Amino acid sequence: MRRVLAPLVLIAAWHAPVQARDSLGIFERWGAFRDPAIPRCYAISEPVRRSARPNDTQHWRGFMSIGTWPKQGIRGQIHFRLSRAISPGGAVNVSVGDRRFALVAGAADAWAADRRMDAAIAAAIRASTSLSVEGRASGSGAFADVYALRGAATAMDAAALGCARIR
Repeated sequence: MRRVLAPLVLIAAWHAPVQARDSLGIFERWGAFRDPAIPRCYAISEPVRRSARPNDTQHWRGFMSIGTWPKQGIRGQIHFRLSRAISPGGAVNVSVGDRRFALVAGAADAWAADRRMDAAIAAAIRASTSLSVEGRASGSGAFADVYALRGAATAMDAAALGCARIR
């Protein structure tokens, strides 16, 4: 348990370095947190496996989050911090169960294209055991970050409840 908790706390601290966060719970490899100052709530995890390339200098600790910003009316937004920098114009896809989604990618981040896709990915997460996000890394070829989904639904629910009364 401690082996899983420490990375989640570090990721949460890095995800929003200035604000104080409230832990809403740790669920398997997923954590749920609330930033009351913003306010926002999110479920977060790091990959259980990522493609490793020798001599790849553009890689870092990736994570996946599902966030809620109640004052902006945003709920269940899917976000990936990729473990590799993406080639300019490169595609990023996420596979969950038998579903595959083309994400909108930045240099090192990826999101669902719209709220409908956020909801479809979240529903697939609830019904699956693993998720893979794949792309073409700048200078080092294809990569994949794999996430375990056990505990994800509970963390997503805890994050949603953590911001339920904020308007």
